Amino acid sequence: MRTNEVLARLEAAVIALGDIDVSAWPDDTLKEQLGELSAALVALDASLSRIADGVRARGLRIEEPVPA
Repeated sequence: MRTNEVLARLEAAVIALGDIDVSAWPDDTLKEQLGELSAALVALDASLSRIADGVRARGLRIEEPVPA
């Protein structure tokens, strides 16, 4: 996959995740989905850590963008 495609997919994922507001979910729904949500969050954390570690392994820093 080309770099531009990867970055576009990553940006789309960030946008999709930004649309999630579990505070708006009813308690019953959150409890029903908690196992699946937890698995997704753990997998996402592992993927982001792997990518960040790969960047750092090349001697680069991951920095938070400064707001314009």
